[in-house]
Amino acid sequence: MTASFARIEQGVFRCLNAVVEPAVRRGIGSPTLAPASLIVLETVGFKSGEKRRTPLWSVGLGPYRIVSTARGKRSFWVKNLVKQHRVRYYLGGRALDSDAIVIAPGKVDPRAQRLHPVMRGITNIMARLAREGWAFAILVPARK
Repeated sequence: MTASFARIEQGVFRCLNAVVEPAVRRGIGSPTLAPASLIVLETVGFKSGEKRRTPLWSVGLGPYRIVSTARGKRSFWVKNLVKQHRVRYYLGGRALDSDAIVIAPGKVDPRAQRLHPVMRGITNIMARLAREGWAFAILVPARK
């Protein structure tokens, strides 16, 4: 991929996110009862240390939320989660603290082995897709 394409891609996502993120954070397009919905993932920048908010499609499976991208090595939210797995996300206008288990190209978080057996099977599928460039995060509710 050329550097100019990467800059264009980054610019497009920044413009889109600037419009979508505030609405989703307030609960618009983010129903709590639907299995798939938009969330806003709040991470800490891996370089800047500043809060970053990214709207993402997610799927709920029991207490977990799963987010993914086909842009595994280029997605900043993935890089942020690799460095700092304690995150917050917004669903239905509510902030929820979470622990992210990342499955990305060249990385499968060993904490995935502590998940429910069904989720461990799903992480095996995710790991195969990660070899093709995908990245995933399983958002596990934070323990209080």
